[in-house]
Amino acid sequence: MSSSATPHGARPVGTVVGSPYQGKVTHYKIKNAYGTSIFYGDFVKLADDNPNTTIQKDTGTATLTPIGVFLGCAYTDPTTGQFTPNQYYPASIAADDIVAYVATDPFILLQMQSDEALTQDDLGKNVGVVQTAGSTTIGTSKNAVDGSTAATTNTLPLKIVDFVDGPDSAIGDSNTDVLVMINVGHQLLNTTGIG
Repeated sequence: MSSSATPHGARPVGTVVGSPYQGKVTHYKIKNAYGTSIFYGDFVKLADDNPNTTIQKDTGTATLTPIGVFLGCAYTDPTTGQFTPNQYYPASIAADDIVAYVATDPFILLQMQSDEALTQDDLGKNVGVVQTAGSTTIGTSKNAVDGSTAATTNTLPLKIVDFVDGPDSAIGDSNTDVLVMINVGHQLLNTTGIG
């Protein structure tokens, strides 16, 4: 609820062109024993992990270079030997078959909670991200919109395109829920390649 701080990362809800989010994901590898946990709703990027390009958590705040939003993963559990789907990637899993499910649409709309009140005047402004460790209990991100950064600054990574106005959220609440899109830095729209 927006009256209390319950950040949940970036949740896909639709696209800028008007269609609802249809669950499309792209599968990317995560490097064996990659040392950073990635949670459902975290921004991720492709990185050159010689000799391969793999997914890593994008830890940027004032800038991001994401390929998309992490929506879970699967791997062969090194302890049980069982195929294991998981809402989050636990750091340092030793497996060669780790696959991440990533929402890669550059025009996706994402619901996020702000870390402070946002008003109608903030509509259309750009914002940064507050990066916080996710929940290992439920596997979700705790990242939020950094409300204090709301400005016209063209390098900020997210743009506020709407507010979530309903029983659990309202414009001006102490932790306003907003709809954002990636403003700059999306790797699919960058003309420079990776690696």
